[in-house]
Amino acid sequence: MLEGASAEITFGDQIRDGLDQLLQQDQSCIIMGLGVSDPKAIFSTVSGLYSKYGSSRVIETPTSENAITGVGIGLAITGFKPIIIHQRLDFFLLAMDQLVNNAAKWNYMYGGQQSVPLTIRLITGRGWGQGPTHSQNLHSWFTHIPGLKVVVPAFAKDAKHLLISSVNDPNPVIFIEDRWCHMQKLDEKVISSDYQYSIGQAEVIKYGTQITVISSGYSSIMSLRAVKFLSSYGVDVELIDLKTLKPLDTTTIINSVKKTGKLLVVDSGPRMASFASEIISQICELAFDYLEIAPQIISARDIPEPTSFGVTKHFKYSTIDIAYKVLMILGKDPMKFNLSLLNDLIHDVPDESFNSPF
Repeated sequence: MLEGASAEITFGDQIRDGLDQLLQQDQSCIIMGLGVSDPKAIFSTVSGLYSKYGSSRVIETPTSENAITGVGIGLAITGFKPIIIHQRLDFFLLAMDQLVNNAAKWNYMYGGQQSVPLTIRLITGRGWGQGPTHSQNLHSWFTHIPGLKVVVPAFAKDAKHLLISSVNDPNPVIFIEDRWCHMQKLDEKVISSDYQYSIGQAEVIKYGTQITVISSGYSSIMSLRAVKFLSSYGVDVELIDLKTLKPLDTTTIINSVKKTGKLLVVDSGPRMASFASEIISQICELAFDYLEIAPQIISARDIPEPTSFGVTKHFKYSTIDIAYKVLMILGKDPMKFNLSLLNDLIHDVPDESFNSPF
């Protein structure tokens, strides 16, 4: 861990330690982004790296997302492993042409003889009234593009390993972090264990027999809270954290649905053409005979996210909503469960540690 890092291990610490390890071990690794030299250090995920490695390897960039991405692609095809960071996924939309028509297509167009080892960290999620243009969850967009991998870690124990695997992948990876994950704490013994997952491998983080719940990113943290609560009432839920959206670990999902016969997918993006819809489509195609009831989705609403404090209070789904939906699918009366105990949401922040939009 870098000097001055927090004694408490967090998701953000793991991202920073992964970047530090990559820069130290591989001279071809370069970090670029707006705010890498800022005192806030992009949610502290690059703290100390600018001073340790200098401005030639940790590069503060102009506010020009398309240009940054073009430079990153150029570096990647000439032997570097650039890591581009955008503090908002929304800002990166200015560079979609570079991503879709250049980075994602390069390996195919050159018959597999040239690769683009480019990693793009995109930070997303709500908080502090970010509003409609600073909080969008557009992960399903990227999964639609051939040639891209899409990684969405949720827990601190996975963040570092998945980031290093992404950077060492020979072709472009979109690495999406929900800003509400950055301060999530974990026991250091769990992080330092050999428990690792590769790109394209989901994890069953709780085994169960009555229903399968699938999620990713911060939604997995919310889902785990709901599942643990329901477990105390004897409700046996199997929870899968996807970790990677593309390639999708269809085998783990199908095996779970075959066992439980029921499925709920929790997705932070809007419902229309959502990634949750893709999962349900595949299950209906490949494991329909095992379903006992129609699969269900919890998703964001199909309207832009508001900025107003009063309106945001009830805009997003909550841990209570997840538990309630599970109970309804199982035919259980939610009124018999004290769901109010799950009301751990502090308005527009995940917890008291969240003290800045940067």
